Amino acid sequence: MASTAPAVSMQGVTKRFPGVVANDKVDFEAAPGEVHALLGENGAGKSTLSNILTGLYQPDEGQIALYGKPVAFASPRDAIDAGVGMVHQHFCLVSRFTVAENLVLGDRRGAGRRFQIDPSAIATQVRELGERYSLPVDPRAKIWQLSIGEQQRVEILKALYQEARILILDEPTAVLTPDEADTLFVTVRQMAEEGRSVIFISHKLHEVKAVSDRVTVLRAGKALATVRTADATPESLTELMVGREIETVTRQGHAKQENLPVLEIEDLWANGDRGTVAVRGVTLTVHSGEIAAIAGVAGNGQRELAETIAGLRPPTKGKVRVSGRPVHTGDAQAAFEAGIGYVPEDRLGTGLSPTLPIAMNLSLKSYRHESIGPFLRLHLMRHKAEDEIRIFEIKCAGPDQETDELSGGNLQKVVIAREFSAHPSVLIAASPTRGLDVAAVEQVHSYLLSAAEEGAAVLLISEDLDEILALNDRVLVMYEGTLTEADDRTSVSEIGLRMAGETPS
Repeated sequence: MASTAPAVSMQGVTKRFPGVVANDKVDFEAAPGEVHALLGENGAGKSTLSNILTGLYQPDEGQIALYGKPVAFASPRDAIDAGVGMVHQHFCLVSRFTVAENLVLGDRRGAGRRFQIDPSAIATQVRELGERYSLPVDPRAKIWQLSIGEQQRVEILKALYQEARILILDEPTAVLTPDEADTLFVTVRQMAEEGRSVIFISHKLHEVKAVSDRVTVLRAGKALATVRTADATPESLTELMVGREIETVTRQGHAKQENLPVLEIEDLWANGDRGTVAVRGVTLTVHSGEIAAIAGVAGNGQRELAETIAGLRPPTKGKVRVSGRPVHTGDAQAAFEAGIGYVPEDRLGTGLSPTLPIAMNLSLKSYRHESIGPFLRLHLMRHKAEDEIRIFEIKCAGPDQETDELSGGNLQKVVIAREFSAHPSVLIAASPTRGLDVAAVEQVHSYLLSAAEEGAAVLLISEDLDEILALNDRVLVMYEGTLTEADDRTSVSEIGLRMAGETPS
């Protein structure tokens, strides 16, 4: 690490919201040439601290300095101009614009300032950045046509394109294979060696150990400790985060049922948002009490498969049956009535209505049963929401709080509470723990196991191989729209090769 003034110095930073102190006199420093990890439970204040550093929020108290000079950001534009970039968990992209247009949007440098944009030159830069950092994406594609994983790649490329000297990465490996994550770690270390300060937010402790120099742990809005990564263990970091030891939840030791077939998919084909074939002749049966886990790199048809089963996307061909009964495809209400629950990968865009209160989001699928004619019985919704907030440990000000005010982890808990509490016959969970802390991951995994033990057919779709291997009864791999089943003896490296489209030797 360079022996200069800290790249980032935050002293006594406090931020209050109605009913909660999100950051409480936080001290935090990151040096040039350092990868500094930021850990904490969902709702611990990590996102708020990052949003203050990037100008989205202004602190109520405290001072911020960059390279020894005091700063006060009134907007994200000020932070970007000062060299602070962030890859957000919830993407800040314009869905109708292309990848290239999103990268140059708001760029005040050179041609961007003169409104003289050369589309072919920008596209070339995007391709070169993608190749250099192993983040391939079509620069001409519209954002709405991309999967969540591809959109995250665009966010990373945008920060690199803006040449940020201080870069905040919020769960950057959530949609990468292990090999791709290792490649990103090399890139992160390279950026640090070039003098950048990288703030790395992750709930995966082995990633923190692999890539960071120091770790700051937040709990309940306070900076609890800063330690050298080399001196920390996953166990010690977990205890700092949650105040207790976390027991890893796995499928081993749980009763495995494989009874009657519940979810049956026959020769299913579906198109993606760009009109090209995304799901190619998938046939799959998931039994009662079984967890079938699908591994794959984002953009290989997993989202389209999940949406087709859940009734959000009409198939071009094929059948879906639940407990032997045909499900009217392309109809989300019919899928719900058939007993299909769906935790989507995009919790804000697909899973929730962000501006509605928590209580209404928890009743989005069941409101017909909580109303009299055209009139909603709001008191019943609130009462139900209070129970689910307590059971699923959603950190919020109450059932009337607007949903988009919650942290990413608590947003996910709202989706999970709504889907799990309906006791579905089929549960589709797409990247259900993306962006969650270790304690929340433990909870979600327990919920998935409980759903299987109660007889549900669980289809788990994840890019996290640790999650896949911990919870599966059998592993399938999706590549370019096709689904293949892995042998029980298949290793992690072999699954990774299949995810990349290669056949293990």
